[in-house]
Amino acid sequence: MVKQSFGYPESVTPAARRAFDSELGTCLGLFAGLTYALYSWAAHRVIETGVPARPAMGLIFGVAGVLLMPVALATGFPILSSWSTASVGIYLAVIPMFAGYVLFGMGLARVRASTAIVLTLVEPVVAALLAVVIVGERLPTLGWAGVGLIVSSLIVLTFRWPLRNDRIIRSRRNDDRPITYLVHER
Repeated sequence: MVKQSFGYPESVTPAARRAFDSELGTCLGLFAGLTYALYSWAAHRVIETGVPARPAMGLIFGVAGVLLMPVALATGFPILSSWSTASVGIYLAVIPMFAGYVLFGMGLARVRASTAIVLTLVEPVVAALLAVVIVGERLPTLGWAGVGLIVSSLIVLTFRWPLRNDRIIRSRRNDDRPITYLVHER
């Protein structure tokens, strides 16, 4: 693999190449996860200072768009090569990116950054389920175990479970509807 990185690809077997690609892909995925967590934390910090979520997210993605322009210029804008690819690009820009991240920013204004990051784990679960239902993909047993683990983790993290020092106070509102408070005593 060292020779390959210096321009000697014929000295690397296909199996070694696949192993290297797999390891590189895993490392890049972990790095992407780290940068996404840092982005979420930083965006939450900006919103916490009083900057409204929509302008904060707009600025972040506006700067990101400018930074990505050299990539588009270097590749020749292949997404604009036909109406079908351009329409997919427009859809991706408007729905998942624009709407998704505006909503994500609004969510960051209301929950802790760590909670928002964990809740984004729903995305691969939904993608896997859509692939099974719509495309007909077959998810291996380990994949289903991962889906179950993510869903279980989300349930545990989403709900506020009473701790040993917590007290539950039941009361009634002015309109006589019951209300329950969970009070954490330190």
